[in-house]
Amino acid sequence: FAVVVAIDFGTTSSGYAFSFSSDPEAIHMMRKWEGGDPGVANQKTPTSLLLTPEGTFHSFGYTARDYYHDLDPEEARDWFYFEKFKMKIHSTSDLTMKTELEAVNGKKMQALEVFAHALRFFKQQAVQELRDQCPSLPARDAIRWVITVPAIWKQPAKQFMREAAYKAGLVSPENPEQLLIALEPEAASIYCRKLRLHQLIDLSCKPPANGLAPDHPIDSSFRQAREQLRRPRHSRTFLVESGVGELWSEMQAEWDRGAGLGGASWTGMWVGEGAGQDRGTRAAAGGPYGAVGVDLAFEKLLCHIFGEDFIATFKAKRPAAWVDLTIAFEARKRAAAPSRASPLNISLPFSFIDFYRKHRGQNVETALKKSNVNFVKWSSQGMLRMSSEAMSELFQPTISQIIKHIGDLLKKPEVQGIKFLFLVGGFAESAMLQRAVQAAFGSACRVIIPQDVGLTILKGAVLFGLDPTIVRVRRSPLTYGVGVLNKFVEGKHPREKLLVKEGKNWCTDIFEKFVSVDQSVALGEVVQRSYCPARPGQRKTIINIYCCATDDVIYITDPGVRKCGTISLELDALGDAGGPARGRREIRASMQFGDTEIKVTAMDIRTAKTVRATIDFLS
Repeated sequence: FAVVVAIDFGTTSSGYAFSFSSDPEAIHMMRKWEGGDPGVANQKTPTSLLLTPEGTFHSFGYTARDYYHDLDPEEARDWFYFEKFKMKIHSTSDLTMKTELEAVNGKKMQALEVFAHALRFFKQQAVQELRDQCPSLPARDAIRWVITVPAIWKQPAKQFMREAAYKAGLVSPENPEQLLIALEPEAASIYCRKLRLHQLIDLSCKPPANGLAPDHPIDSSFRQAREQLRRPRHSRTFLVESGVGELWSEMQAEWDRGAGLGGASWTGMWVGEGAGQDRGTRAAAGGPYGAVGVDLAFEKLLCHIFGEDFIATFKAKRPAAWVDLTIAFEARKRAAAPSRASPLNISLPFSFIDFYRKHRGQNVETALKKSNVNFVKWSSQGMLRMSSEAMSELFQPTISQIIKHIGDLLKKPEVQGIKFLFLVGGFAESAMLQRAVQAAFGSACRVIIPQDVGLTILKGAVLFGLDPTIVRVRRSPLTYGVGVLNKFVEGKHPREKLLVKEGKNWCTDIFEKFVSVDQSVALGEVVQRSYCPARPGQRKTIINIYCCATDDVIYITDPGVRKCGTISLELDALGDAGGPARGRREIRASMQFGDTEIKVTAMDIRTAKTVRATIDFLS
């Protein structure tokens, strides 16, 4: 591939970056094609999508947000405006191709359409920019695409993102290898390990009173740590932590020797929004751990002051004005800092004030007084005046969860001796989070923030696209297997599992494992199983895949075991080119669990021909 383009599809903001394989050291951030917000220095654009009342694409990012905001309230009810919709894919327990998303005004549309519109927009922007830079770039197959997803996303959500990319025309389903799914924490850590000392900020080194930065922000201990990392199998040096996209506990990744860190292990941790799942010693505690948690706390505060029913009505009847209010809060949220003493003013849209007066028969100032909310006042300029204490309270629940999770992890024996903790991702830009993490863990390890902290995932995803083998080992998040028949053993197998077939006693529903939860699986490592079609001339074999969060599973009917997908083997009716199949055919299926997605290939043993094999987690 001549060029790698990575798309960071974020909860709050999204963007793309690219690198030419002829010059892999240079990572180019997307050009700014639209205006941003005052007080928000960001090279990415809001994850906001606007579709016309007919459901066709209108705009994305700031343009979508501002256009929707300017629509007449009656007109806005017919348009589809989506924002912060990414994590719905993770929180939907029965995700399918037909799952629907709700727009801000309550209108519904298929989630696959929504994601495809957003990805198609990024494809068009990126391809146009590449053409401007490199007119000779071939029109087809020159670009390898990388899309980032949270590491806690299960297989259906990853497959969903791939299907959306196919629908958006990023790549064709016939060339699946042209699209890589990258895990956000892996991408962030790939980028962090390439940084030089001058690209890192050590929060434990406070600048002296004269305002000058200290001479040696990160001392020789970091160099020593990096030297140690070059020794094979050395680990426990870094912890990568973020309050951005999701929660990721203790991933160990072995890096390619050629990449400069030898076979070193990273013990990584990723904290962010998304419900985690209990994984024994690698428990992931869930909750909205990213900046969105602060937005939810602000909405809760408004519900407390003005009433939950009123806020719900206002969002439905005046969706554009609601978006306007969230924009005003976003800018104030970014200005929040522990050292700030002056209050933060959040301007309430006129339509909010007017709507409240008409619905409640009183003004917002009266509502504020009646609510007895501490530290929030009404200013004569028509603004909510939030004291620094009130703003801190909005951050508190999310930050407390992050601090608790890091604390719980640091107590585990597997992560003893951690020397450095890296904060990465969008929420890591927050001075509130930085101060809290430094205060809680600064005495135990050095808290480091990389340069361009909000772009660590995006730049790391480009590096991953240039060399997908850089992460050589991953842990399986679940136990995967299939149901098989075994010979029935009296006293060992329960009677209800007995099946008598052709005079032989079989035990049904045995869970045959492919891979166990937390098992280290190397990139390219293959699990092989052979299957014989039941009938001659059979055109298709479907094999159900089961998964479980524990390792002690015996039967596919055990508690906690669920059917999670299917493997389809497309067989031609003829055993070989010479005529009808003679004897039993044997199809060998090879599965890979060491990549970011589970993959399957298959072969007819007798003819050595490839059999079309697909794996589906969305049906």
